[in-house]
Amino acid sequence: MTKSTLRIEVPEPFNYKETLSYLRRSSNEPLYQVEDDAVYRLIPMGADEEPAAVEIQASGNDELLVRFIGEPQVSEGRQRKAEAYIRDWFDFGTDLLPFYEMARLDPLLVQTIDRLYGLRNIGIPDLFEALCWGIIGQQINLTFAYKLKRRFVEAYGRSVEREGRTFWEFPVPEVIAALQPEDMASMQMSVKKSEYLIGVAKLMADGALDKQRLLELGDTGVIEKQLTSIRGIGPWTAHYALMRCLRLPDAFPIADVGLHNSIKALTGSSSKPAISEIKRMAEGWKGWEAYATFYLWRMLY
Repeated sequence: MTKSTLRIEVPEPFNYKETLSYLRRSSNEPLYQVEDDAVYRLIPMGADEEPAAVEIQASGNDELLVRFIGEPQVSEGRQRKAEAYIRDWFDFGTDLLPFYEMARLDPLLVQTIDRLYGLRNIGIPDLFEALCWGIIGQQINLTFAYKLKRRFVEAYGRSVEREGRTFWEFPVPEVIAALQPEDMASMQMSVKKSEYLIGVAKLMADGALDKQRLLELGDTGVIEKQLTSIRGIGPWTAHYALMRCLRLPDAFPIADVGLHNSIKALTGSSSKPAISEIKRMAEGWKGWEAYATFYLWRMLY
């Protein structure tokens, strides 16, 4: 056994302050909390192991300090799982310098990088969570989407108490697969979205939909086609999961309203850009479409 703290070396560049700013974007986020300069969340450890409640803080400029809450001693296995999750969540595996080299020569993206330098594409490591969040957010504003997410998590997820703080875990597919659409009516989830969520849950519970098998397909277009064959998952939701969970750098939700609004604001245009205009603007983004989208989204708030 080892001590209850873990140190994680961070890549250069990494902007912890801007990361906290991003994580604070909604007070209704149920899966993590930000207080002062610390982040609190549950980290899954696998089906047969209790999740770890952790406190994450920056320790100087080059590492994160992770404290396992309520665990005086932590096995090396749990520490390795926590570190892998955090590295994935904060996208520590990506070298951002080539993105910045490209962005500084791009008339649109150059407006984003001074403010956001060191911000990484904060992800959603769990595929079921990523797809559910994409479905929940369809055709509604972000404020209401977060309310629905909180209701969904608190109705069907698991919680643990540590040091007077409540930590929530995202619902597992097996729980949602057993529901009927009417079970979600009280939380103001539409019938269609309820059906979509249950359908995705059944595919994941049965093993027909799996993150690793999708990654093994190795091609963004092929993975998109497989995801969009599922009822309730259109191109936007598919590319959202490709960006935030599967980490495919060329994922590009080109029809996204937020992306259009950001481009409109940064170009000073009186109207939103046409898809053909965005394709032309994005010709220089090849291989970095996901990061370009993430940075443009972030400029909206």
